[in-house]
Amino acid sequence: MSSQDEQLPAAGAAAAPEAAAADEGMTWWFRWLCRIAGVIGGMSCAFAGLWNCVTINPLNIAAGVWMMLNAFVLFLCEAPFCCQFIEFANAVAARADRLRAWQKAAFYCGMAVFPVMLSLTLTTLLGNAIAFATGVLYGMSALGKKGDAISYARIHQQQKQMDEEKLTGSLEGQA
Repeated sequence: MSSQDEQLPAAGAAAAPEAAAADEGMTWWFRWLCRIAGVIGGMSCAFAGLWNCVTINPLNIAAGVWMMLNAFVLFLCEAPFCCQFIEFANAVAARADRLRAWQKAAFYCGMAVFPVMLSLTLTTLLGNAIAFATGVLYGMSALGKKGDAISYARIHQQQKQMDEEKLTGSLEGQA
């Protein structure tokens, strides 16, 4: 089987995660915003990680290497076309698309926090900020859409009526 034949089933399997993401309540523009933030976060992690490695402090070097690994994972999950010459890129991207939004949020935020804990410098903070923001965006999508004011007013009115009924019921029980 050629490499193109192997990629075709992965492309067909990628349609199912798009439907799953739509079921989670993510709109198309928010999904693209998350992907773009992931790509920009990967670029910032790569550049800041490379800059962090130009030092003699071993913790800075370790944080820089971790940041470059974060950049690779972000590119692999959010923009697999950037890694088209890596054979397993489509499989990893399809698996990442099947993850729920809160799982991606926890993974990306945890990935971005680790280098900051290794070496707290301005470079690591700024380099991981956009990658962390990508996790925050996925976390916001996991919370769901905001309700409208009318439904909140109805719920508030129902709770108020229930509280008044409880209050009048307890007053009648005392008399």
